[in-house]
Amino acid sequence: MIARYLPLVPFLLLSACNDQPIVNGYGSTTPQIDRPAEDKSVLGETDTPVRIGELGPSFAACNAQGQVNERAAEGPIEVRASPFEQSHETGRLNPGTTFFICTRSLDQRWMGVVYSDSGRAERSCGVSAPVASRRDYEGPCKWGWVPSAQVRMTSGVEIPAAQPSQNIAQPK
Repeated sequence: MIARYLPLVPFLLLSACNDQPIVNGYGSTTPQIDRPAEDKSVLGETDTPVRIGELGPSFAACNAQGQVNERAAEGPIEVRASPFEQSHETGRLNPGTTFFICTRSLDQRWMGVVYSDSGRAERSCGVSAPVASRRDYEGPCKWGWVPSAQVRMTSGVEIPAAQPSQNIAQPK
């Protein structure tokens, strides 16, 4: 009969090693950290610029257009300064607003977008033509990060026709 309970002896010995009480029922003896209400997280203070030209010089700087997905979002969606919920809000996009989709976060949960105040994706934002290299967007329009789940992709971006080069003979 003693042999049946022998495997439990090491567990009984280990359970007597810690004489500190269990705090809040979680088994941790680490005291809880109470942060002041005005203390912001590092993510809330960070701005992550939207990158353009990620597909190279043969494609538009932002190669897709999107629209607020009316089925996934009730009302306007928040535009954030970084691809995190804790990041501060920089604007809002109303249902029906179209915008350029330029990049995605590594976890694919956020899209980096460029948009104008008019509510339409406009050529004046400067992202519908190719750029020489990848870079942060610094154009005249607004930019930010929106949740992918609240975006419906509507189309690609048409690249304006290139001007014929002077060095290439044109067919007659």
